[in-house]
Amino acid sequence: MLNFLELKKISKCRKSYSNNLIILSDSASQFLSTAISGYFENEHIDIQVVDTDYNQIDLQILDENSILYESKTKYVVIYMSSEMLYYEYAKSINKSTFFEKVMDKILLYWNKLQKNTNIKIIQFDFLPFDDFVYGNLSFKVKESFFSQINLLNKQVYENASNYGNVFIYKFSSLQNDFGRKNIFDYKMYAMAKLTITQEYLPFVAKGVTDIVKASLGKIKKCIICDLDNTLWGGIIGDDGIDGIELGELGIGQVYVKLQIWLKLLKERGILLAVCSKNNLETAQEPFIKHPDMVLKLDDFVMFVANWDDKASNIKYIQKVLNIGMDSMVFIDDNPFERNLVRTSIPDITVPELPEDPSQYLDYLQQLNLFETINYSENDKARTKQYQEEVGRVNLEKQFTNYDDYLLSLNMTAKMCSFDSYSTPRISQLSQRSNQFNLRTIRLTESDVEHISNDSTYVSKYFTLKDKFGDYGLISYFVLKKLGNVFFIENWLMSCRVLKRGMEEYIINKLFDLARVNSIYKIIGEYIPSNKNSMVKDIYKKLGFKETSSCCFELEVDKYINKKTFVKDEE
Repeated sequence: MLNFLELKKISKCRKSYSNNLIILSDSASQFLSTAISGYFENEHIDIQVVDTDYNQIDLQILDENSILYESKTKYVVIYMSSEMLYYEYAKSINKSTFFEKVMDKILLYWNKLQKNTNIKIIQFDFLPFDDFVYGNLSFKVKESFFSQINLLNKQVYENASNYGNVFIYKFSSLQNDFGRKNIFDYKMYAMAKLTITQEYLPFVAKGVTDIVKASLGKIKKCIICDLDNTLWGGIIGDDGIDGIELGELGIGQVYVKLQIWLKLLKERGILLAVCSKNNLETAQEPFIKHPDMVLKLDDFVMFVANWDDKASNIKYIQKVLNIGMDSMVFIDDNPFERNLVRTSIPDITVPELPEDPSQYLDYLQQLNLFETINYSENDKARTKQYQEEVGRVNLEKQFTNYDDYLLSLNMTAKMCSFDSYSTPRISQLSQRSNQFNLRTIRLTESDVEHISNDSTYVSKYFTLKDKFGDYGLISYFVLKKLGNVFFIENWLMSCRVLKRGMEEYIINKLFDLARVNSIYKIIGEYIPSNKNSMVKDIYKKLGFKETSSCCFELEVDKYINKKTFVKDEE
C-alpha cells in the first residue's frame, strides 16, 4: 500500500487526460483528490481527477450548467460525511424522518445524473458511529443516530441495486477494519473540515481506484495456487497425507479458512488453477483422500503438477484458458518462486504473502484483487465452462485438420434481442472482454437498458452450445441506425469462443438483419487499445473496404455469406 506522501509525489507527474472523475464532497476533499490522482497514475488510468470546492454537491448536480455536465465527465464521486450529517440531524425537529429525507436527496442526485448515461456514480456509504445519547439501547431506539445511520446504509445498498450506473464504495468497511479513531481526527476536522486522516487516505483512494479499474475492464479472472505450505502446511511428498497440517486444530485451521475463501471466489465466478512442483498423483492425493480438504479436484479448471519451472507452467495455463496474463493472480509461499514468476511474467499479479501463514487470508482479502461492478447467474457456471474448454483443447490435439475439429464440435448458436434477463450478463461481458472488442466501449446495466429502449438502435446478443456444453451468452453487437445505414457502435465477443467460427456466423446474421431493415450499407470502426490488436483487420477479413484510418464499410448487396461450422439452434 502506497502512503500519502508517495501518492502526492506520483500525482505531480500526471498530465491532462481526456476524461474526468469529479469529486463532490460536503467536507474538504483536496487531499482525497491528490491520493486518487496518485493511484490513477500508478495504475496507468488515463482519467483526470477534478476536485470541486468545499460543499458543492447540490450546486454541481442540480445545476445543469455546472462543470460536472461537461462531456468529459465520466465518473462522479459523492462523499457525504457522517460528521456533517450528524450536525444537520441534531438541529432537525423531526428526527424520525430526517434520514428518509437524506435518502430522498441521494436518489435525487442519482436520478439527475442518470439522465447522462455516460456518467458513472461512485457513492460513499456512511461511517456509523454512536453519540451514546441512548447508551447501549441506541440499536433499538428509532430516533438514535446510530440506529438511523445504519438503516440509511441499508437503504443506500438496496436502492443502488436498481441503478446500473451507481457503485457503492463501502467506506464503512474501512472503519470496521481500523476503527473510527484512526480514520477520523477531531482536531483536523475542527481546523480544516478534513474527515479522513492522511494515514488512511490511501486506503480510500485505492477503493475508488478499484471500482474505476473494474468499470474499465481491468479485472482479475483467475487465481493460480501453489500447494505445499500454501493450501496446506507441510510438504505432501515428504510428510505424506497424514503429516500435512490441515483441519480445525492448530495451524491447520489457517489453511482451511483460506480454502473456504477460495471456494467462495470460485462460486462467484473466479477461476481456480493449481501450479505445483510435484508428481501429479502425489499432488492430487489430498484433494481425493484428506477429510479436511475444502477444495476438491473439480473446483479447479486446470491442475498442473510436474517438475518444470512454475513460470513455464503458468504460461501453459494461460494459453489453454486464453485469458490475459494481467487477469491472473499467483499465490505461493516461496519467495524464490514468487520472484521467478514476477520476473518472467511482468503482467501477472504475485502478492507478497506474509511469512506467517495465519496472515495469508487477511492479507489477500485486504488487497481486494477481485473487485467487480456486476454479477450474473452465469458466473456460477464459469468453472464448468472453462473445464469444458480444456476438453475442447485436448480434443483439438487429436485432429490434423482444424475444419474437421470445428465440425466435430456440433456447434449451435442463437441470436436474441436485448432483454431484462440478459442485461447483467451483457454489461458484464462489456467489462470483461478486451481482445475481441472493436471499440472497447464499456456498458453499465443502465446503458444496456437505455439501448434496449431506444428505437434508433438494433441490439442483439448471441449464445453458443457444442457437444461439450453451453457457453451461454458470448457476444453481442449494437447497431446505430443512421437513415438507411447501420453503424456498428459496439461489437465484442468472449475470448472463450475465438477461432470457433462465431465471428463469421455473427456477421452473416448482421447482414440478414440489414436486409430485413432495408439497410443499404454497414459501417464499422476499429478503435485500437492495448489489448484488441487481434481484431484490427477483422473487417477486412470479412469483406469490408477501409475508407479511412480504422473505418470500414460494405454495401449490403455486395456481401457474400461467410463459411462457418456454427448452425442455428433449433
